[in-house]
Amino acid sequence: QVQLVESGGGLVQAGGSLRLSCAASGRTFSSYAMGWFRQAPGKEREFVAAISGSGVGAYYTDSVKGRFTISRDNAKNTVYLQMNSVKPEDTAVYYCAARSGPYYSASWTGEADFGSWGQGTQVTVSS
Repeated sequence: QVQLVESGGGLVQAGGSLRLSCAASGRTFSSYAMGWFRQAPGKEREFVAAISGSGVGAYYTDSVKGRFTISRDNAKNTVYLQMNSVKPEDTAVYYCAARSGPYYSASWTGEADFGSWGQGTQVTVSS
């Protein structure tokens, strides 16, 4: 398993930007597909974005397409989530997740599809 630590959360005004980072332990980071999930108060955890081990394939939930960008730097064992044009409804705890295997299928959007999780970082968007 890989250990994950998120950072970069905070308070941002609507329309602003924020970049989340997730640092992973281990020497085989590129062999993991990575994802971001979020959980708003009183709601279930939901898929946000995912990226293949090579970084070539990226996938997004419809509500963030065109605003969020997932990327990774395998030399730094880090995956990022660039959040632009944020909205109050983006307020949530954001979690980084890893799935063993470098490939990613767009159908893998459930919590059970990922085996390792970070502790989460809070993002609050004020209106």
